[in-house]
Amino acid sequence: MSLQTIAAAIRDIPDFPKPGIVFKDITPLLANPRIFRETVELMVAAWLDPKPDLVVGVDARGFIFGAAAAYELGLGFVPVRKRGKLPWQRFSAEYALEYGTDSVEMHVDAVAAGQRVLIVDDLLATGGTARAAASLIEQGGGEVMGIQALIELAFLEPRRALAPYSVESLIVVD
Repeated sequence: MSLQTIAAAIRDIPDFPKPGIVFKDITPLLANPRIFRETVELMVAAWLDPKPDLVVGVDARGFIFGAAAAYELGLGFVPVRKRGKLPWQRFSAEYALEYGTDSVEMHVDAVAAGQRVLIVDDLLATGGTARAAASLIEQGGGEVMGIQALIELAFLEPRRALAPYSVESLIVVD
């Protein structure tokens, strides 16, 4: 399957959630079992050798691809959630938004010291959320092996915020 087929399964929704934003709707991709499966296979291909020890998925659509990637790789999955959603002791990391800040959290026992961790998300925009997830992994003593995204909005320069981490994206929007 080509990346063009995968890209064609992602619907653009103009002016959502606010004017000027083009939302990347992945639900048509998810609804097609052949495209979804091959998308996950392509997303994990760069991480087969060496393989990470664990996969972290970022709230919320990163859970879909992160859990599927963990399953495909035969690994455990750890959710990085928005503030206030995890019930136990947790690390917290703040990141910048267009106006203000937000934070994400991860359970303190989710990553063991020395574990090599792959961060998976559906979309990289500014890179702030993925950078915050990396901070949580490092607070737990883990090593960020890399970041895998389905879509990268290159015009927002997420790789600048994510240096020096290895970043892979299937679909790059200039």
